[in-house]
Amino acid sequence: MQALFLKIKKVARVDAPVMINGESGTGKELAAKAIHDSSSFSSGPFIAVNCGAIVTDLVQSELFGYEKGAFTGASRQKVGYIEAAKGGTLFLDEIGDLPLCQQSNLLRFLQEKTIQRVGGTESIHVDVRVTAATHVDLEMAISCGEFREDLYYRLNVLQLNLVPLREREGDVELLAHYFFQKFSHEKKPIVKGFSDDCIKKMGFCPWPGNVREMMNRIRRSMVMCDKEFITAFDLGIGKPLVKYELNSLKKVKDDAEHEAVRLELIKTKNNISLAAKNLAISRVTLYRLITKYEINAHNLYTADMSYMSEMSELTELVV
Repeated sequence: MQALFLKIKKVARVDAPVMINGESGTGKELAAKAIHDSSSFSSGPFIAVNCGAIVTDLVQSELFGYEKGAFTGASRQKVGYIEAAKGGTLFLDEIGDLPLCQQSNLLRFLQEKTIQRVGGTESIHVDVRVTAATHVDLEMAISCGEFREDLYYRLNVLQLNLVPLREREGDVELLAHYFFQKFSHEKKPIVKGFSDDCIKKMGFCPWPGNVREMMNRIRRSMVMCDKEFITAFDLGIGKPLVKYELNSLKKVKDDAEHEAVRLELIKTKNNISLAAKNLAISRVTLYRLITKYEINAHNLYTADMSYMSEMSELTELVV
């Protein structure tokens, strides 16, 4: 992140367009705002436009604005997003979702720095800094004919790549404590922090929604938690801990062994040899376990397949 901050400072010094690449939730808009705040356009507005959220037929009028009477319902003049960003920064979020038929108009603006409102004839000069962001591979989109190559090179003069949370070693715990402090006014007084197991599991979580997902899960758990320490289960990234009495340990082992055998037979479609190999036991032992737990091997494959994800955990318990 420190390296990213240095890059942001560098690109902020010039007025060239910036392309920000990163998965959903990595903070692309925050990076664009940081560039704006450090640039010579900081005194102007920061206008963020989600290109994927605009209806195709309205893209041109939303971006470039329109004159009164330009079409049915145009009862007054409207300034578009580009013109509204004059003197500041225009952030084109999810630029990869912009319809191909509308990309040529945007290209002309980037080349000429002028626009024409829909229904108008006047060329309006707009001095604006342009940043764009995408979570899709634009080079792949170009090869598929879904994105203009010339527009890509106009936008991709400078480039920032935001690293997903799962690759930011050591940042998960720091961010967890940061968000806990940031939203501490929303929690109950009894909640003091995270359990050690929770911190550990957060470090191994893939976080497909990245920082946004992490922040939302932590915020939700802080509101809902009734204990002193937030657990991985509270965050939705772990299972609740089940307490067993000492005299039930044999039953725990038997239940885990039963499920491991049952699920492996489902997985292998009742292939005894393969199931025994995967469980690292002999065929004779597997037959003995099938008999012991009265498992109906002929009907296993129609069992509930939703339990297949438990296989690895149950096998570990048996071992």
